[in-house]
Formats: sequence, structure tokens, C-alpha cells
Amino acid sequence: MSYGFQVMRSRQQTILSAVVQEYTKTAMPVGSDIISEEYVDVSPATVRAEMGELEKDGYLYQPHTSSGRIPTDKGFRFFVNEVMEDRPLSKKEIKELDLELLKAKAQLNRLSRTTAKLLSNFTKTFSVAGFLNEGDCCEAGIKEFFNNPEFTEMDQVIQAAEILDYLDEWMDKIMSQSSENPVQIYIGKENPISKLQDYSMIVSKYDLPDGRQGYIAVVGPKGMQYDRNLSFIEHITKLLTE
Repeated sequence: MSYGFQVMRSRQQTILSAVVQEYTKTAMPVGSDIISEEYVDVSPATVRAEMGELEKDGYLYQPHTSSGRIPTDKGFRFFVNEVMEDRPLSKKEIKELDLELLKAKAQLNRLSRTTAKLLSNFTKTFSVAGFLNEGDCCEAGIKEFFNNPEFTEMDQVIQAAEILDYLDEWMDKIMSQSSENPVQIYIGKENPISKLQDYSMIVSKYDLPDGRQGYIAVVGPKGMQYDRNLSFIEHITKLLTE
């Protein structure tokens, strides 16, 4: 799914970015007061006016008349494409990842399992790793996934659990979609699997020296930490390819 992004003023971009960042932390509608206090030097009334414009353009929506705003799929996509900066991994994170994956590569039967666990531990999301067309798919992170503040109602938990139970069966279909970039970010309705349209997914392909093609992926709420999760996905993909 592609969006036609409107020309956005600098202040609007700052406000949209702030809403995304606050929503990522709290999973709650973001009000004008906190944006005015912590992100822009203008009054809450001015922030509300700008939020109204962003809502008209499809970047934000207001779940209730008296509530703050939540980013839409289009708002998250604008943030990922136009605003988000690279988030370098720390030396400690790199050292731990490198060591564990080097051990796993020496024992290919543990590679998918170890990769899924590492990815889940670092990203705090539901993670999968496996090889295309081999039925080899390992999963990790159910606990981390449901620790996200979005899951406040039992119906949401049950629906999400049913989706994750069958995710391994969908991975070949997801990864078979051709793309010049081995790493893809799917936000909400962009997801190739319709049942995942309330979530976001970052997926990546890699090739082993023996010719097998593997994949790794993380699934989380639309308010996931895209910069952090993308950095882990890219680094692990690089390690596995090398």
C-alpha cells in the first residue's frame, strides 16, 4: 500500500513525530498538553489545531471526541519513511548478538531456534525464524508480545493468540513476495496477511552459504519501536548472511 504524503510544515511533522513517540510508550491517545510541554514551544490550543489538520489529512485519528489522537497507518508510515532516524546498536548488544549467533551457525540445527529467541529477547516482540519451503519455523516471544500495553481486553488476547498460532504457515507466502530490499516493514493494512492488519511486522530474508534461504521476522503492535527493531533485524540479517 502506498500513500500520497501531503506537504507537511515543520511544526506539523514535529507534532506527528511526537504523537508517534508518545503512543509507542503508552499505547494511549496522546493529548495536546504533553506535546506542548515536551515537544513544541506553542500553546496546547495551537497543538490541537495542528492535530486537527493532521487528522483531516489522514495521519491521526481521534477515537473519542474528548480524547487525544492516535497515529493512523499512514501516520506511522510517514514517521518510518520520512522522520525515523537510524538507531545504532550498543557495543554490548552487538557483542552479545554476535557471540550467540556464531555459536548457533556452528550448529545449523539450532540456528532458527536461537535466532528467534535472541530476536524476541532484544526486541520484546513475537519473533519467528526459519527456512523457506522446509517447514522449519521456530517461534519465541509470546510473553513479550502480550506484555504490550495494547492488550487490555481478553478478546484482543484471544484473537492475537489465534493469529500467532498459524503464523508459521503464512511465512512462505509472506517471504515469497519479491522486493529489491531484503528487509520490509509492513504497517497495519499493508500486511500481506489480512488477519495481521491490526499489527505491524518487520521481515527479512537471508542466504546461507549452502544455498538455503532463511527468514526472520518480528510481529508487534503498530506502536512498536520501529527504529530499534529494524536495527536488530538488519544486524542479525548481516550476521547470518556472512
